[in-house]
Amino acid sequence: MQDDLSNTFPLSKTKVLRGNRRIAREKVLQTLFAYHKSGTDIDILFEHIFSRDFNFGDEELPLLKDKILRPDEVWEIEADIPINWGEAEKQFASKLLSSTIKTAPLIDEKMKTTSSNWDLDRITLIDLILIQMACTEFVNFEDIPPKVSINEAIDIAKKYSTDKSGNFINGILDAMLVSLTSEGLVIKTGRGLKEKKDNESKDKKKNRESKNKKSSSELKDEKM
Repeated sequence: MQDDLSNTFPLSKTKVLRGNRRIAREKVLQTLFAYHKSGTDIDILFEHIFSRDFNFGDEELPLLKDKILRPDEVWEIEADIPINWGEAEKQFASKLLSSTIKTAPLIDEKMKTTSSNWDLDRITLIDLILIQMACTEFVNFEDIPPKVSINEAIDIAKKYSTDKSGNFINGILDAMLVSLTSEGLVIKTGRGLKEKKDNESKDKKKNRESKNKKSSSELKDEKM
């Protein structure tokens, strides 16, 4: 009979992790994954995964100096660290969850039309959810720059999915961003708009430099 790890390795009463958007995205991923696998009510899953209650017991075993933890001990500690969520992170996670569920059918359809090489049935569930989440941020979170959404999806994929998932997700999101932007579905304000303008300015500068080089080359040829 397997020992109860919760009794063998009591959770820390003092170590608390402060919630942030990266962790919130991970919790949304976990919630959506469980939803697709179990069909359990999404609100129940979200409450269970995002707002966990911790039972530490009456006593805590003393920490042993220089003790080498077994893999199951490390897993237990990392999995059950209490998270102190701020109101902003809670609202972000809740909006991202509900918006992804609503936007997913549109994203899936756009993926099919953007490239015939993407068979949704062959994409791992975790990768597909991360793509849906990032694209949802493209179209529903005006203050988040697309580059941030892409980088977050790639980094989370490295933690939860396969070694090749990062490059795969990056390629799809780049193409999806172009497609969604061309249809006027990506509208950014504030920080997100600033990054877009900066990128447009860089593109214009490159075009001017390219034209200047071409003009200089043509003038040189004429003199010769």
